[in-house]
Amino acid sequence: MSTPFPFTAVVGMDDLRLGLLLNAVSPAVGGVLVRGEKGTAKSTAVRALAALLPEVPVVTGCRFSCDPAAPDPRCPDGPHGGASAEARAARMVELPVGASEDRLVGALDIERALSEGVKAFEPGLLADAHRGVLYVDEVNLLHDHLVDLLLDAAAMGASYVEREGVSVRHAARFLLVGTMNPEEGELRPQLLDRFGLTVEVAASREPDLRVEVVRRRLAYDDDPAGFAARWAGEESALRERIVAARALLPGVRLGDTALRRIAATCAAFEVDGMRADIVMARTATALAAWAGRTDVTADDVRQAALLALPHRRRRNPFDAPGLDEEKLDDTLEEFRGDEDPDPDGPDGPDDPEGPGGGGGRPPSNGPDGPDGPEAPDTPAQDGPARDDTPAPQETDAQPEPQPEGGQPQRAGSGEQSPVRSAEPFRTKVLSVPGLGEGAAGRRSRARTERGRTTGSRRPRGALTKLHLAATVQAAAPHQRARGRSGPGLVVRRDDLRQATREGREGNLVLFVVDASGSMAARRRMSAVKGAVLSLLLDAYQRRDKVGLVTFRGKDAELALPPTSSVDAAAARLESLPTGGRTPLAAGLLKAHDVLRVERMRDPARRPLLLVVTDGRATGGQDPVALAARAARLHAADGTASVVVDCEAGPVRLGLAASLAGDLAGTAITLDELRADSIAGLVRDVQQRSDGHRDGYVTTDPRRAA
Repeated sequence: MSTPFPFTAVVGMDDLRLGLLLNAVSPAVGGVLVRGEKGTAKSTAVRALAALLPEVPVVTGCRFSCDPAAPDPRCPDGPHGGASAEARAARMVELPVGASEDRLVGALDIERALSEGVKAFEPGLLADAHRGVLYVDEVNLLHDHLVDLLLDAAAMGASYVEREGVSVRHAARFLLVGTMNPEEGELRPQLLDRFGLTVEVAASREPDLRVEVVRRRLAYDDDPAGFAARWAGEESALRERIVAARALLPGVRLGDTALRRIAATCAAFEVDGMRADIVMARTATALAAWAGRTDVTADDVRQAALLALPHRRRRNPFDAPGLDEEKLDDTLEEFRGDEDPDPDGPDGPDDPEGPGGGGGRPPSNGPDGPDGPEAPDTPAQDGPARDDTPAPQETDAQPEPQPEGGQPQRAGSGEQSPVRSAEPFRTKVLSVPGLGEGAAGRRSRARTERGRTTGSRRPRGALTKLHLAATVQAAAPHQRARGRSGPGLVVRRDDLRQATREGREGNLVLFVVDASGSMAARRRMSAVKGAVLSLLLDAYQRRDKVGLVTFRGKDAELALPPTSSVDAAAARLESLPTGGRTPLAAGLLKAHDVLRVERMRDPARRPLLLVVTDGRATGGQDPVALAARAARLHAADGTASVVVDCEAGPVRLGLAASLAGDLAGTAITLDELRADSIAGLVRDVQQRSDGHRDGYVTTDPRRAA
């Protein structure tokens, strides 16, 4: 077994270490979500926590880690009356992003259950994590069906495995710890709320700190065991402090004044539900115990708010998590004069390892230096994704808006500064025709592991979803030959049938946005950005990957490579300038190259091309014909396409509809895109591929999210 990097040797990262230690003191806090850019020691710190956790007493031989003092009466390995006990180290169980459902919850042997009536159950990761830590690296990339199972287990404290009437239940109470890079996409709100605390981490810009990080990492890589031995004293001291704080925790008093502060803070920041109040109360109590005090102070409440509220304030996926600290201080100040008495003084006992006011920070890192120079606090309001695209320079000479329906804008027009998008709205559903087999999502029809049963087949590999009727039908003709004499059905492995199911998949939604001078009227571009933002929000809700191609001037550019981070796409959209010629063909060709590469990377994920334009094309010889030829390349590939027609004004040229014809797709106006629009309530537009009726691009408000 490899030697983990010592927790006390982690440089800086005060908020991260504090969040993990508070959960070690009080697992009821509910876990921690660690958000940050790649290469910031998120996973290293989480894995190092396991060595600090106290040992866990378990029933000897129980695969489900039952507590000898209170064994689970419904444990599959029970009953445990009079069983012996043993102590073992607390487990850190890692859930891989690509894990199967059976690996997470456990597997039932359906063949034995049908033929012998035996509940042969193999425990999964939820059973292993009971009374320990369940760690999910890149939790934002976890498949939806696994997220649903995690939510159920976290809410009920138990895991249920059911297969065609055969059911097994076992306890599953664990500390949920997740790490994620926001650039790769956000979490579903339901799972986000399950994490008690959240912390933002970023690499230090202080050279001395970075030098210390490299020095320690190189020393660890050269001799892991020797490096860990040098930090053994600090690790032991920290472990003892956790044990002491756990022992003190039941005696910490959460007074009425502290409770009022908590309730007032949650109300002031308009968080949903009551979970935030409960988590803040538990966190503030753990902070007091960590600092060695028996009373919760205002500073404990303030620190608890900074850890427990930022991720609960998001109202849509484009909101950056964070907390207005000035507003927080004003809210707490209203109760400052009614402080509960604290027998140990306002700051508790002397604690050189905690910041003033009782927030309680992790200990220093020993004689080799407490992490080098003082680490700067991690900003609490970092956005969910970093956008390094430089903002365009605003010029004094703004081009005059081109009349709607007039001639295309000529070269030489100046560049307009970015226009703010209009308010997003609920859109109709745009789906890819046919039946796919891509990653689970909520957009297009697909064969999936979850959904409605549509048929059966022989299983390839392990049986996961039994089709009972088809299995019985396959076994019935052979009962006499197999010597059946009783009421039971004689079932062999060859009789088993896997259920085929139809659900929804996520797609790759590639936006091709016209940012040329023909779109430069500010009110018009604002409406266009609002429409694209609405489609991005829809893509987020339907678990799609998104990409953004823009074209203006002389060429097109890939503003955002395909990613799961729709908020990154929204940030690029907001900074999009307009002006110049309209190289429509270049935009379509760039999109064709992007989709070609993505088909090689992920052939199962079907693309949906959304071209946002008025259909005009300028530049070069016969730009309209060039655009038509580029569009027909997408049609030849069978790419599902929708043209969002941005043309407005009394005179309309209908160029977007012609472009949609070349793409073998459909055109839809900005007004028809709205889910509540009267125009085009349900539009099934026939795809033209080789002259055959092979599918539809559907816009249906009845399925709008």
